[in-house]
Amino acid sequence: MTIKIALIGAESTGKSRLALELAERLRQDTGLRCAVVPEHLRSWCETRGRTPRADEQAAIAAEQARQIEEAAAQGHELVICDTTPLMTAIYSQLLFRDPSLLPAALDFQRRCELTLLTALDLPWVADGLQRDGPQVQQPVDAALRSALLGAGLGWSGVGGREGARLESALNAVTPLLLRRGRGQRSGGLFTRLQARQEALPEQAWFCQDCDVPECEHASLRLRTQRDA
Repeated sequence: MTIKIALIGAESTGKSRLALELAERLRQDTGLRCAVVPEHLRSWCETRGRTPRADEQAAIAAEQARQIEEAAAQGHELVICDTTPLMTAIYSQLLFRDPSLLPAALDFQRRCELTLLTALDLPWVADGLQRDGPQVQQPVDAALRSALLGAGLGWSGVGGREGARLESALNAVTPLLLRRGRGQRSGGLFTRLQARQEALPEQAWFCQDCDVPECEHASLRLRTQRDA
């Protein structure tokens, strides 16, 4: 079964670079077949030379989901998603005051085995038509967290610069891969992942070192309350 790992976050938080680096590192460490599904909005804007209108948002979200599912159907064991329909839904909500795409986007997010949320700790960099400016980062980040919490969906925060960002992502991905890979592989493909996991301190929550209380701890409490 394909494992889908979703990277979401505000603009200029390193999602695209991290997706490529994560896929390459996981190929090296596990031997698994990995695919990266790029952000459809980027190619959409480049092709048309403009940003989308409100009435074009739904089709963009649907195409992002289609490309992810297509990659999963091609036999890849890991699919790294450089954004999901949730990003389109959040921007539609903030830019056009249209929340109608959120329910379907959150349903898709539930089908991702892991969500990585990139932190706002990188310098903002202009990138053509797609980026509005550093002033939109905080509202987008807040809207993402609110949507995930409201839907009872967990996430792992990913932060740090350069190699530290990749290490942060690997620390979040490793437990999932070990659970899915135990007993299915031989020959030491998971040796490095196991060593990484054993080297981590117990309860290595990202939010122990940040100032965002509505992070993994609050999300876990919400899920626990709903399951009770």
